[in-house]
Amino acid sequence: MPRLAISLAIGRFDVELDASRAPQTCAYFADLARAGELAKGSVFRITDDTNQRERDVPIHVVQFGLTNAMAAPRMAVAHEATNETGLHHSRWAVSAARFDAGHLYGSFFVCLRDEPALDYGGRRQPDGLGFAVFGHVVAGFDTIRALHRVAGPSEMLEHPIPVTDAQLTKSASYDPIDSDHRE
Repeated sequence: MPRLAISLAIGRFDVELDASRAPQTCAYFADLARAGELAKGSVFRITDDTNQRERDVPIHVVQFGLTNAMAAPRMAVAHEATNETGLHHSRWAVSAARFDAGHLYGSFFVCLRDEPALDYGGRRQPDGLGFAVFGHVVAGFDTIRALHRVAGPSEMLEHPIPVTDAQLTKSASYDPIDSDHRE
């Protein structure tokens, strides 16, 4: 399966894309990587229990995206809901951020724990359609954990952490040992 290799100053992680179950969403992010757009992005949002006290359903995610991703133009992409793909927001799942179903804006997030509230029928998105999982982190778990530890008093980082490179690869050229990555 194809992979996205995302590098930052603190490390690298790889996302295996599940193009067989989420082909539209995978194609969207693969196109952004091929065009060099993801390499211009950053980690701009990190959530945990301390910075979501006002939320009924707090989540633990690290969100990546294009510069000014929240304000970027949205692109129409078929919404590949979890009830259709069979992919779920389990620990290490990678999912497309959105405002409206089927309107993506160059941003994705990694789940640090199981987050069923993000699935179809979940309570996190008011329309109940959830978010579209399109892959899973398969290498670089320590990089994601280190990013999550940067969470501050606000979900949005005052100083986003730049992506230094983002490449679409076909093979597993990077595979650090991490014994608890699938717990």
